[in-house]
Amino acid sequence: MMKPDGIIAALAFTAIVVALTHLFGFRADLDVERTSVAGTPVTIFRKAGDGPAPAAVIAHGFSGSQQLMEPFAETLAQNGYVTVTFDFLGHGRNPAALPGGLTDQEASMRALLAELGAVADFARRLPASDGRLAVLGHSMAADIVVRYANENPAVAATVALSMFSPEASARSRNLLAITGALEPGALKEEALRVARDAAPGAAKERVTYGDFADGSARRIAFAHGVEHIGVLYSAESMTEALSWLNAAFARHGSGFIEARGAWLGLLFLGLVLLARPLTRLLPQVATSPVGRGLRGRAFALAAIAPAALTPLILWKAPTAFLPLLLGDYLLLHFGLYGLLTAGALALAPAPAKTPSGGVIVSKARLALAAALVAAYACGAIGLAFDRFVTAFFPLGGAPLALALACGTLPFFIADEYLTRGLAAPRFAYALTKICFLISLALAIALNPARLFFLIIIAPVILIFFVIFGLISGWTYRQTNHPLPGALALAAAFAMAIAAVFPVVSP
Repeated sequence: MMKPDGIIAALAFTAIVVALTHLFGFRADLDVERTSVAGTPVTIFRKAGDGPAPAAVIAHGFSGSQQLMEPFAETLAQNGYVTVTFDFLGHGRNPAALPGGLTDQEASMRALLAELGAVADFARRLPASDGRLAVLGHSMAADIVVRYANENPAVAATVALSMFSPEASARSRNLLAITGALEPGALKEEALRVARDAAPGAAKERVTYGDFADGSARRIAFAHGVEHIGVLYSAESMTEALSWLNAAFARHGSGFIEARGAWLGLLFLGLVLLARPLTRLLPQVATSPVGRGLRGRAFALAAIAPAALTPLILWKAPTAFLPLLLGDYLLLHFGLYGLLTAGALALAPAPAKTPSGGVIVSKARLALAAALVAAYACGAIGLAFDRFVTAFFPLGGAPLALALACGTLPFFIADEYLTRGLAAPRFAYALTKICFLISLALAIALNPARLFFLIIIAPVILIFFVIFGLISGWTYRQTNHPLPGALALAAAFAMAIAAVFPVVSP
């Protein structure tokens, strides 16, 4: 009879194989080509064997990458369009830094518009293109594609996802605005404002106003049950975008809509489940469980004080010391939070009970366990994230990842020691992560002008806390030591932050 670990491994492996089969299957009938335009990485998607068709240039938002926009690229390509995705300056695999940063937004906008223009010209000149052009952008890129379309009559239709653009006006040719129903009300109001330009009365959702022939067509849609990132995986979003382009170009495709979200969930579920039996193979590092495991007032102080003090201490602190937009602040937040937690641990009373004879720790086993867990966290889960979600491995960013580790290491080491041990409260790990997210929210509230875009990354941090937290817990129960999990999590978070946030020029 198969043991429980064997059953879990079999189920996990099956889930991974099924998910990968579907995820790769979405592009089975497509010709996919990777190239570059003046150094900008681009990917071209087209239906194999199709004749010339309109080109759709698809642009990601702040802290995004080409991978994040693949659902739209593959959906439109399967319906006969030639789609082109690319990595903006400073993002994803783009080797060039983004000029301006937060201090000179005009310089950033000029550079991003010029880059979009170069990619759009490239797309129109492709042999598979018939010369007609549509543009689609998400969040930051929604504003960019609207501005570009306003100045370029060659753009026949524009799709703006999660748009907030003062440039969206009667000049914007055939504009569709799609917003997640769970997004802030300001974004919904912005979409309604766009529709009012063409609506005879009060603008309504999912009603087309104006005329495609003269470029005045307008439509808004609120995708049910999704927020700022979920809107990119919503079948409603893709259906609206496809229908809009079909109407603008008088085309009819297969009606294929890529449903990636469920298969992504199954893939990461399988990868997390597979970690359970794999961690059982790790060597035991310590003869007895190591960790402070604070309880009561001591735990409350160590969990809450850093959450409250960190954003207050960093409120006015200078943070422009890394060429990574917002990455420098996260380094400081993680690092100071970890040091304050370590201070609380140092001031806490010594544990009442310690194993007789002390605890024996094998440094060689500790190093081996940490390396194996880090390899799985970054090499398996990180690779899946990088391939199917967004950038995880920083391009030439090892120095940046090492710099960020100066913040993530103190945080995860102190947190693991706080939440592990024989006397640790049952939900200690979850409680400290909630405290960290509240602390980050407080930091954003104190300095919204500088840290607003951290709102975008907060859901990703939450997901990482859940995924890597489960692996860390299983690792601790097998090894009896907090460090293997702490070191692996610190490495994974440092790499992800270095890859996700844009690299900026001085």
